[in-house]
Amino acid sequence: MRKTAATAVKLARMNLSDLPAALLAERPHLFSAATVPIPAADLARMGEIIAAIEAVVALPAWDEHLGLAKVGAGGTVAGVFMGYDFHLTDAGPQLIEVNTNAGGGLLAALQARRADALAAFVAMFRTECGGRELKTVAIVDAQPATQYLYPEFLGFQRLFAEHGIQTVICDPGELMLCHGNLWHEETKIDLVYNRLTDFAFAEPAQAVLREAWRQGALVTPNPATHARYADKRNLIALTDDALLAEWGVDAATRATLLAGIPRTEAVTAERAEDFWQRRRQLFFKPAAGFGSRAAYRGDKLTKRVFEEILAGDYVAQAYAPPSVVNVAVDGGMTELKADVRNYVYRGVVQLVVTRLYQGQTTNFRTPGGGFAKVIET
Repeated sequence: MRKTAATAVKLARMNLSDLPAALLAERPHLFSAATVPIPAADLARMGEIIAAIEAVVALPAWDEHLGLAKVGAGGTVAGVFMGYDFHLTDAGPQLIEVNTNAGGGLLAALQARRADALAAFVAMFRTECGGRELKTVAIVDAQPATQYLYPEFLGFQRLFAEHGIQTVICDPGELMLCHGNLWHEETKIDLVYNRLTDFAFAEPAQAVLREAWRQGALVTPNPATHARYADKRNLIALTDDALLAEWGVDAATRATLLAGIPRTEAVTAERAEDFWQRRRQLFFKPAAGFGSRAAYRGDKLTKRVFEEILAGDYVAQAYAPPSVVNVAVDGGMTELKADVRNYVYRGVVQLVVTRLYQGQTTNFRTPGGGFAKVIET
């Protein structure tokens, strides 16, 4: 595997066996026994596409285009665990989407025995604090113990403890804002690791967290991070050559983006017939969606679902089929689809993993599927 981010802390001693066995047993399709080979050229190309996106996002024109002044306090932190998800195709890697708070990075690093990645993760959280010392982290999600990736929360708690960082795992409703600081009971929180899927903190349950962020509390990732990177409508601009040129993006960067991101369009009722006629070549996604929820392959659409798409806030992306991997399951070989995720911090790839699955989208319900280790070939 190619070199990843430099580490600034000692290597962790954690192993996957340190996580509660009973919780992992309840999630039998979290990890795949398969190891997936990826050519070095594809790994390098994914890095180039990521760098091109980061270059555009860094432009003042990008924030102006997104109207980020309306979002909140802004990007005071870079956002931990950016997930750049790709399909490997005959035309090269194709970026399917970008996710903030991409889950599973710690679990995948433990599975692959990547102590260097674990160390980089700890350094990442410390970097998010700027010049402040990181003493306490709150991992925040709705009813965290009920979440599918709850074992990962416990893993972070153990990892941070190895490095002298106290961790609380809590629901946002358990947080208090007092004198400009966030508290969990009697513990002052230095940094919130946000795992919520209410990306804009719009729901009443996130009121305290939203106000704390607006007042300058360190929350990573936050609404500005999501708006800047992960809203699916961003892919429309990233595949608009004329707009990119207007912003001064150089020809080489534009070529990388147009070759590496399937063309993405806003779905409108005015163009309903056009999209219906082209549906078999398209994949429809809600602009603010996550985890493949309410996302549809066009060749599987019914008229009823298409009407729901037209009434919603959707984008249509040129369909880039995933690569496939043969995996041994119950004494036979099964063909599974593969999504390739790059975990990225400040443009640097920390870890590359695959997620194997059957069906329309990744689901962690496929025998033989789940997170799979990657080897460079």
